[in-house]
Amino acid sequence: MKIKLGVLAVAVPLALTTLTGCDMTDNDSDIPTAGTSTSSDAADVLEKTSSGIYDLIGVKGKTSDSRATVTECSGKDPDKYFRVLHPWSFTPASPGDLEAAMRHLKERLPEHGWKIVEYGPDASKNKNIRLTADHDVKKASVHIIQMAKDNPPMLSVDVVSGCYQVPEGQEVEHF
Repeated sequence: MKIKLGVLAVAVPLALTTLTGCDMTDNDSDIPTAGTSTSSDAADVLEKTSSGIYDLIGVKGKTSDSRATVTECSGKDPDKYFRVLHPWSFTPASPGDLEAAMRHLKERLPEHGWKIVEYGPDASKNKNIRLTADHDVKKASVHIIQMAKDNPPMLSVDVVSGCYQVPEGQEVEHF
């Protein structure tokens, strides 16, 4: 399934700027609490986190074929610090299951360590339902948009990590 370019154009910047509810930096230093990792290892961890979120949906459907990507940490050296973003979408097998999918996420995310920091309709003409949740242990956030009036109806999901630092002597791999 292809992700609509317009959805990504709105969702990715929004996710990167609004997913700041979890404490992504250590109060005593500028080193991110997400830790030290290579870009590829951090991407693998975030994709597993995405898979865990997918498992909570609880209805049959298809996901987009997307991989995690590396983004910059605002205000930090882009050769040493990075975040990982994994955007994907979910289209239920039956359009009528979209509400159930979102309801399952709202109920099940907190049972798995996620704290919901935003839930409700947005200001768009479609009044899309948005859910943002943070996981302090995983140092990750998820932003989900229920797009019931799209054809086909779907969930747009952006999972983003905290800010990582690459190991000493390495640079950020961009992909």
